[in-house]
Amino acid sequence: MNPNADTASLLLSVFFGALGAGYALYGRKQRAISPLLSGVALMVFPYFVSGALTTLLVGAAIAAVPYFWRP
Repeated sequence: MNPNADTASLLLSVFFGALGAGYALYGRKQRAISPLLSGVALMVFPYFVSGALTTLLVGAAIAAVPYFWRP
Protein backbone atom coordinates (compact mmCIF):
# COMPACT_ATOMS: atom_id res chain seq x y z
CA MET A 1 0.00 0.00 0.00
CA ASN A 2 1.18 3.47 -0.81
CA PRO A 3 1.31 5.70 2.30
CA ASN A 4 0.73 8.81 0.18
CA ALA A 5 -2.44 7.36 -1.29
CA ASP A 6 -3.69 6.55 2.21
CA THR A 7 -2.98 10.13 3.32
CA ALA A 8 -4.73 11.58 0.28
CA SER A 9 -7.74 9.34 0.82
CA LEU A 10 -7.92 10.35 4.49
CA LEU A 11 -7.70 14.06 3.69
CA LEU A 12 -10.33 13.78 0.97
CA SER A 13 -12.59 11.92 3.39
CA VAL A 14 -12.23 14.72 5.94
CA PHE A 15 -12.85 17.36 3.27
CA PHE A 16 -15.99 15.69 1.91
CA GLY A 17 -17.21 15.00 5.45
CA ALA A 18 -16.92 18.69 6.31
CA LEU A 19 -18.58 19.68 3.04
CA GLY A 20 -21.34 17.18 3.79
CA ALA A 21 -21.88 18.66 7.24
CA GLY A 22 -22.25 22.09 5.65
CA TYR A 23 -24.71 20.76 3.06
CA ALA A 24 -26.71 18.96 5.74
CA LEU A 25 -26.95 22.03 7.96
CA TYR A 26 -27.94 24.21 5.00
CA GLY A 27 -30.52 21.69 3.84
CA ARG A 28 -32.01 21.38 7.30
CA LYS A 29 -32.16 25.15 7.78
CA GLN A 30 -33.70 25.80 4.35
CA ARG A 31 -35.89 22.67 4.49
CA ALA A 32 -34.45 21.56 1.16
CA ILE A 33 -34.23 17.83 0.63
CA SER A 34 -31.51 17.79 -2.05
CA PRO A 35 -28.70 19.42 -0.03
CA LEU A 36 -29.76 17.52 3.09
CA LEU A 37 -29.54 14.10 1.42
CA SER A 38 -26.35 15.03 -0.40
CA GLY A 39 -24.81 16.17 2.87
CA VAL A 40 -25.65 12.92 4.60
CA ALA A 41 -24.32 10.97 1.62
CA LEU A 42 -21.08 12.99 1.64
CA MET A 43 -20.57 12.25 5.32
CA VAL A 44 -21.23 8.51 4.94
CA PHE A 45 -19.74 7.44 1.61
CA PRO A 46 -16.03 7.56 2.64
CA TYR A 47 -16.66 4.58 4.91
CA PHE A 48 -17.59 2.46 1.89
CA VAL A 49 -15.12 3.72 -0.73
CA SER A 50 -11.39 3.03 -0.76
CA GLY A 51 -8.77 4.83 -2.78
CA ALA A 52 -8.06 8.50 -3.29
CA LEU A 53 -9.21 8.73 -6.90
CA THR A 54 -12.46 6.88 -6.23
CA THR A 55 -13.12 9.07 -3.19
CA LEU A 56 -12.52 12.19 -5.25
CA LEU A 57 -14.77 11.11 -8.13
CA VAL A 58 -17.65 9.88 -5.98
CA GLY A 59 -17.43 12.89 -3.66
CA ALA A 60 -17.42 15.36 -6.53
CA ALA A 61 -20.42 13.63 -8.12
CA ILE A 62 -22.41 13.70 -4.88
CA ALA A 63 -21.41 17.32 -4.19
CA ALA A 64 -22.73 18.35 -7.63
CA VAL A 65 -26.17 16.78 -7.12
CA PRO A 66 -27.81 19.81 -5.41
CA TYR A 67 -26.86 22.04 -8.34
CA PHE A 68 -28.58 19.79 -10.88
CA TRP A 69 -31.49 18.34 -8.87
CA ARG A 70 -33.76 20.93 -7.27
CA PRO A 71 -37.15 19.45 -6.46
